[in-house]
Amino acid sequence: MSGNNDMMHHTKLETLKEVIASFSELLTKENEALEKFDVDMVHALFEQKSKIVASYRSLTAYFIKHQEELSLLDEEEKNNLKEASVVLNDLIQRNEMLLKTRMEASKTVMDTIINIAKTSNNVNATSYGAQGRYTPLDNSKNALALNRTL
Repeated sequence: MSGNNDMMHHTKLETLKEVIASFSELLTKENEALEKFDVDMVHALFEQKSKIVASYRSLTAYFIKHQEELSLLDEEEKNNLKEASVVLNDLIQRNEMLLKTRMEASKTVMDTIINIAKTSNNVNATSYGAQGRYTPLDNSKNALALNRTL
């Protein structure tokens, strides 16, 4: 039975690494698009971002709940995961700052992003109120909690 648990743990861990890598890659693209006011690119990435955010939250919640599984990692694996989480956390912080400044800087960009958010039924990384006020859902907590867990 424990062999099966090890395999499940290994699979979840590999999935976490993949999701962190995908999320980092996507945020890098979205941040570049936001810097260029490329609303079409932000729109194109939105659905993918929603899915990655949902996976990321689910996996980090799992590992925070099952901390003992992370303690089985060797030092190199722990350090690699920590580094990846730090990079992701920095990208999340930059993404939230860019979304906020772009929305404040341009009513058109703001309206477009709010409309994208309203028309999407998926879990979104950021929520937008009725007045278009920007409210980040705190994704950084997961990355930081995961780091503290490691």
